[in-house]
Amino acid sequence: MNSLLKRQIRKFLPKELQEREDLEVFLDAVNKSYNTSEEQFSMLQRAASISSEELFESNKQLRKESTSQKEVISKLNNVINTLKFYGLDEAKNLEGSDSLKLVDFIDNQTKEIIEINKQKDKLLSNLERQNQELNDYAHMVSHDLKSPLQSIDALTTWIKEDYYKDLGDGGQQIVNLIRENVEKMDTLIQGILEYSTIGKAEKKLYPVDLNILIEDLILTIENPNDITIELVNELPTIIGDQHRLELLFFHLLENAVKFNDKGEEGLIRIDYQEEEKFWKFSVTDNGKGIEKDYFDKIFVAFQKLENDYKSTGIGLSIVKKIVEAYKGEISLKSIPDKETTFFFTIKK
Repeated sequence: MNSLLKRQIRKFLPKELQEREDLEVFLDAVNKSYNTSEEQFSMLQRAASISSEELFESNKQLRKESTSQKEVISKLNNVINTLKFYGLDEAKNLEGSDSLKLVDFIDNQTKEIIEINKQKDKLLSNLERQNQELNDYAHMVSHDLKSPLQSIDALTTWIKEDYYKDLGDGGQQIVNLIRENVEKMDTLIQGILEYSTIGKAEKKLYPVDLNILIEDLILTIENPNDITIELVNELPTIIGDQHRLELLFFHLLENAVKFNDKGEEGLIRIDYQEEEKFWKFSVTDNGKGIEKDYFDKIFVAFQKLENDYKSTGIGLSIVKKIVEAYKGEISLKSIPDKETTFFFTIKK
C-alpha cells in the first residue's frame, strides 16, 4: 500500500488501535480491497471503451444498412412504376408500400417470369423438333421424287432420240413440255434441299478467296447475252465455307444475269467495303430493276416476280438464309428500268 495512505489511516485511528499487532493485517486487507477496486475500475474503463467502439461501429453499420435499404426501396418503387407504366394492375396498389410487400411482389413476378420462360423453352424445343422433322421430310420427299423424275427424263430422252420425227408437231411439243417440266421440278427439288439444309448445322470455317470463287462461278452461270460481270475492286479472303458462299453469290449473280434486259450492254458489278466487324458487299446490275413494293416479297420462298418456268422463286430466300447464318443482314435499292443493288454483310 502507498506509505502516505498508511500514515493517513493510522492518524485517524484511535490510539489503542494504532498499537495493536494485527493492524498490519487490517491495512493489508484495505490495500487488497483498494487494488481490487482499482483493477475493477480499470476493467470497467476498458469495457466501456470497447463497448463504445462497438456501439460506434454498430451505429455506423446500421446507418449504412439503412441507406442501402432506402436505395433498395427506391429501386423497387422504380420497378413498380415501370410495371404500372406497362399497365400491370397489381402494381397500381403498391405505391408507398413497405419493402417487404415490394419484395414479395417482385418475388411473385419473378416466379411468373420463370414459369413463362419454362413454357417458352418448351415451345422452342417443340419448334426445333418440328423443324427437324420438316427437314427430314424434305429430304425424304426430295429423294423419292428424284427417282421418277430421272426415269421420266430418261424416257423422254429416248423418245426424242429415236421417235422424235415420227411424233409430228403436236407430239414434239408434248415431249418438249414434259422435259421442261421435269427440268423445272428437278430445279425446285434441288432448291428445297438447299434451303432446308443451309442453316441446319454449323459448317467448318476456313479462309476463302472470293476472287477465285467468283471467277469459277462466272463459268457455271448460264449467260446467253454475254452480260459483263466485273469486280470493282479485288475482293478479300474471308473466313467462311466454300459451299455457302458459292450459293450466296451464285443466286445473286444468276438473278442479275437472268433479269437483265440490256443485252450485250448488260453489266454486273461486285464490290465491297471493310467495316469494323463486318464485310459489306454489293452486287449491282443495270437490268430491269424492282419496284419498292416487292422489296420484302422477293426474299420469301417460292415468290416470283415473273412467270419463268425455270425459276423456283427460292434463290433469294436461300441468299437471305445464308447471310443470316453469317450473322449479317441483306437489303437492296433499285431504280426501275435502270439498276438494282443488293447489299449484304458477313460478320468477320
